Amino acid sequence: MGLFDKKTCDICGAKIGLLGNRKLDDGNMCGDCAKKLSPFLTDRRKTTLAAIKDHLAYREANKAEVAAFAMTRAVGGKTKVLIDDGAGKFIVSSSNNWKNDNPDVISLSQVTFCKGYTQENRTEIMKTDKNGKKVSHFPRQYKIEHDYTVKIGVNSPWFDEINIHLGARVDSESLEARTVSRQQDEITDALSRPDPRPAAQGAPVMPAASAGPKACPSCGAVAASWSGKFCESCGGPLGG
Repeated sequence: MGLFDKKTCDICGAKIGLLGNRKLDDGNMCGDCAKKLSPFLTDRRKTTLAAIKDHLAYREANKAEVAAFAMTRAVGGKTKVLIDDGAGKFIVSSSNNWKNDNPDVISLSQVTFCKGYTQENRTEIMKTDKNGKKVSHFPRQYKIEHDYTVKIGVNSPWFDEINIHLGARVDSESLEARTVSRQQDEITDALSRPDPRPAAQGAPVMPAASAGPKACPSCGAVAASWSGKFCESCGGPLGG
């Protein structure tokens, strides 16, 4: 077979054009099948054909989750976190027609961490001297901008992290900076709080003991010890 011979999609059997191949670890995939993958899936090239087929089956089943998703609140900016408090689930989308895009529906209990990151960028402000040459001010002056990101850790077989970019090179003194900083706080607050459903169903909230078994402050689940910072029953933060 020649280097430029057309390949066949190992998923749907369609012929793949010269520039349309999406390589897998042990096979080939066409662009139409690739569009069905989760946008959060990483290392496609290192993923086996069998795993991709399992993933596409998950994505097909996810359509029913999207149809049942009843948004109760939304936080963020252009990219939003939409939350279904009744079902204890959320999606991440930048589309106004998200129901048509099959976004991944994720349980709040799958969140392992949610943290905002702000990276500072400093650009020196120069002036022109009498000879027309760009020189530094004394003392030096800088324009300070920030990039705002939220990282969400997810316990999923298909991806373990979602990055939401809220704003890049934002002037730190601008209204936009205050806006995206607030959006960052809203997202981290929404996904760091526990799933509210156990409390709504009347589950008892037990006070944490100073010694012995520990109780989750959100749902009351008791364990002799906790292996992480999140409750294994409801996913809520354990504190301390």
